[in-house]
This record gives sequence, structure tokens and C-alpha cells, in this order.
Amino acid sequence: MSGPVISRSRVIAAPPEAIFSVLADPRMHPIIDGSGSLQRVVNGPERLSLGAKFGMSMRIGVPYRVTNVVVEFDEPRRIAWRHFGGHIWRYELDPAPEGTKVTETFDGRTSRAPWLLRLMAVERKHPTAMEATLERLASLVESKVAAQKTNGGEYGDKRGGGGLVSD
Repeated sequence: MSGPVISRSRVIAAPPEAIFSVLADPRMHPIIDGSGSLQRVVNGPERLSLGAKFGMSMRIGVPYRVTNVVVEFDEPRRIAWRHFGGHIWRYELDPAPEGTKVTETFDGRTSRAPWLLRLMAVERKHPTAMEATLERLASLVESKVAAQKTNGGEYGDKRGGGGLVSD
């Protein structure tokens, strides 16, 4: 028996490059995480790429660490990673009239322990956490893009600073 597939989407008023920049930086993951389980980056590159590994300090009841590997990478449209549990976290970015439609997906079909996903009640808990993550991602990216425009340029315009900069 395979695990669940859970997705949530939101339109963010920013170009896909600005959003992807945040998603490809593992240091930003605890900042945008709506579940409260991501604590900090333990190790890994500043910018993810296909096959890149990055470790995260986590807490769901008790503290633990995971090492993720990037399994999908199509800049600036899709990025996904998995850890030892086998399930995949994926973000897909599609152009929309108001900006970019961002879809976050928890794909449990490849889970090594679908029974554990049921025990953890992911089908009940993940949708709310994903909506909160997308809200935090939107707030972060939209404010950075607005600041970029205030400083005299569009996202990626070298006159305005050349792109999204992490604090």
C-alpha cells in the first residue's frame, strides 16, 4: 500500500525566479516552514542542485536530523527532495496572470513506511502546514520583490541589485 499525495497551491505575486531562489536555498527552509518541524540547516550547499544533499535539524515531538537529496531540479519550475523515509517534498512553479502559481506536494507514494505516515496523521496535519508554508513563502518573496522595486529595479535587473538576496 502506498502513502498519500497531498498538494496545496497559492498564487504569489512574484516571478518564478524569485520564488525558486528561496526554495533552492536550504537556509531559507526553516524560515518558510509552516509546520514548525524544521529547526535549522545542519549541512549542505548554499544553493541546491540536482543530486545535492543537505541536512536538517528537525523536531516532531523529539529532536532528530535528516539528510535530504534533491531528486528533481528544473530551474525555475520544479524542485523536489527526499530523505531516508522515501517520500518526496516537491514545489512546482507555473506562470499565472497575477504572478506565479506555487504548488507544494507531499508525495507519499514512494514512502518506505506508509503505515508510519498514517500513524503520524499526515493527511490531516500536512494540508494546514502546507498552507502556512505557502503563506510564509509569499510574504517573504513578495516583500523582497517589493523592496527590489523600491530600490530602483525589477527582480534580476542589475541596476536594482541583481536579484533576490537572503538576509
